[in-house]
Amino acid sequence: MNYSRAFVPTLREVPAEAELISHRLLLRAGFMRKLASGVYSWLPLGHQVVQKVAAIVREENNRAGGQELLLPALHPRELWDETGRSAVDVIFRLKDRNERDLVLGMTHEEVITDIVRGEVRSYRQLPLMLYQIQTKFRDEPRPRGGVIRGREFLMHDCYSFHTSQESLDETYRQMYVCYGRILKRLGLDFQVVEAESGSIGGSVSHEYMIVVDSGEDTILLCDSCTYAANAERCEIGQGADGEAFEPDPVKLVQTPGRRTIDEVTDFLEVPAEKMIKTLIYETGGGEVVVGLVRGVRDLNEAKLARALGGAKVALASPETIEKLTGAPVGFAGPQGLKGAKIIADGELRNGGNWVSGANEADAHILNINEGRDFSVDQWADLRVATGGDSCPRCSGTLVEKHGVEAGHIFKLGTKYSAAMGATYLDANGAGQTIIMGTYGFGVTRAVAAMAEQMADADGLLWPISVAPYEAVLLCLNVEEDGALAAKLCDELEAAGVSVLYDDRAERAGVKFKDADLIGIPIQIVVGRSAKDGKVEMRVRGRSEKKEVALSHAAAEAAALKDALLAELDGAADAVRPGV
Repeated sequence: MNYSRAFVPTLREVPAEAELISHRLLLRAGFMRKLASGVYSWLPLGHQVVQKVAAIVREENNRAGGQELLLPALHPRELWDETGRSAVDVIFRLKDRNERDLVLGMTHEEVITDIVRGEVRSYRQLPLMLYQIQTKFRDEPRPRGGVIRGREFLMHDCYSFHTSQESLDETYRQMYVCYGRILKRLGLDFQVVEAESGSIGGSVSHEYMIVVDSGEDTILLCDSCTYAANAERCEIGQGADGEAFEPDPVKLVQTPGRRTIDEVTDFLEVPAEKMIKTLIYETGGGEVVVGLVRGVRDLNEAKLARALGGAKVALASPETIEKLTGAPVGFAGPQGLKGAKIIADGELRNGGNWVSGANEADAHILNINEGRDFSVDQWADLRVATGGDSCPRCSGTLVEKHGVEAGHIFKLGTKYSAAMGATYLDANGAGQTIIMGTYGFGVTRAVAAMAEQMADADGLLWPISVAPYEAVLLCLNVEEDGALAAKLCDELEAAGVSVLYDDRAERAGVKFKDADLIGIPIQIVVGRSAKDGKVEMRVRGRSEKKEVALSHAAAEAAALKDALLAELDGAADAVRPGV
């Protein structure tokens, strides 16, 4: 492709709307343009990258045994009603001209399960793995980072169907490797972590996190073993027992208008570590539950739900809080709470003489102790993990990093198949519920993640596997060397190297800046040495350059392309199942 005919609308100024590196560069380099909040058009260069990522995803899913299909984006709401997911708050809802309720698919568990329940009759038809690469829709309340968290995006979603847990486990291991291979072929630095399943559901799930400082997800990694988890899921080791202490007498103190941890500790001149944070919740079944953590900690609601056997929890209303405690919000303590189950974080075992709300307006209690002043019904790991906490698997310490979720795999079990009546007949002719797994990979999000992780001060750094072109050919003097450069362009294409040929009548500095901004990996320069039958060749982002004979330039570029691909393929081949 000649640059003079290509649609590459680069920008010299950083767009004011773009905060993340990836967002800025994808706009500046002319890869995409914003249409509306969280909705972007992919321009030719960006579209080529997206399609190459999708091709790798397709190749690896086929390698794992998947079969590709294409499902509708428009779904009847009744399908989502069957599983109880129609109330999920990020679903786009609409009506047709006959006032029938429809939704735009953010995932396709219901649709694929509907197909399988209508077609699968016998155990002989299982296991089965079906996938698609399709546009998804989420009514995100706060779209972020361009296409990192958008309202419309391209995604790979895969679904597996089984007769046994062992069969699901085997496919789960295959998909664990599949997604790892994809990310290695994309040249990304990633971490697989234990994760919460969220609205998708299931008993076990893992996320593939692209490690970047700007990531909105927090992940915890052990500095001594392989343990890694999303902060929502991360367990915390108990660590060493606290020092022995002598219980002091309880003391009621007035704290007028002081409700928050900071306000109370400043007023009483006590450290926040000595506070008990008392949080009151209601379950979906109407039970009132009290969660206790230290004042310096945040309560992890997902952990609280797990401690309650998976019950849904939500912060109690001010009316419920006042009915239970006899005080307004901000003055709750664990003592004297009748009719409520108290679950305390294990960290509260290590210490005493705590400070808590007094269940009385404008008052707190000093020197409150478990066993003497209040009772705990259940001890659990309730707090949000942070860097410096103890690893739950060894004696190591958790290290905090940030990442962008690129993929997520789930063991669903029978959540959808049971709700939708997806069954099969076993070898004895008895009806059994199908066991399911689901696997999702964000194609357009991966493009943004690459732009976030693989960039420098000059622009993008695409891996050879997905670059819009494999080489950019810069002719610095088109009038003198244009014919020579055009001939080399043809030779490169004939050697299997895709080329963007910069034939513009622009200054050399402009051409170099645009080439670096766009990030095509192999740069070939037809410059001053052309009269001596030589060109300059380098890899974007690497300092070394070399002069090669013009007559061998195409072969050299093809060999360099193969070497760069081999690096990525070698990394992919080294991926092993971690579950």
